[in-house]
Amino acid sequence: MSIEIANESGVEVDTDAILAVARHALDEMGVNPLAELSILLVDIDYMAELNHRWMGSDGPTDVLAFPMDEGSVDHGPGESGAGEPALLGDIVLAPEVAAKQAAAAGHAPADELHLLTVHGALHLLGYDHAEPDEEREMFALQAKLLQSWRAGRKAG
Repeated sequence: MSIEIANESGVEVDTDAILAVARHALDEMGVNPLAELSILLVDIDYMAELNHRWMGSDGPTDVLAFPMDEGSVDHGPGESGAGEPALLGDIVLAPEVAAKQAAAAGHAPADELHLLTVHGALHLLGYDHAEPDEEREMFALQAKLLQSWRAGRKAG
């Protein structure tokens, strides 16, 4: 799986861990190993601009996901694909927003970035949380993926 990450936020973050949690989530979800993902970390001003332009909301948000090619995503090993790389899309993270949320939630900023990375990956795979049942499903899956990733890190 090809995952590119660019930190343009001006904040020092552990990009290796972000790459690892993204790879774990996509692997666990059975995404085609030829899939490509881009992760971009941005500052508050740029995130606010993206949030306004694409979501119609004011102010910065924590994560945005921009799916590229939903039709070519292999959602499981049972589905046959043509072997073409799937462009999953882009996940945009705002580390400064994540740090504020982490402080409010009582955990480390890195943990918040890992959660937001998995959250963005699930959005790229078609999950949403607009309706209560969708939210329960997505957030339960998000928690399960984070738990299995953290357990794997402790074991390794």
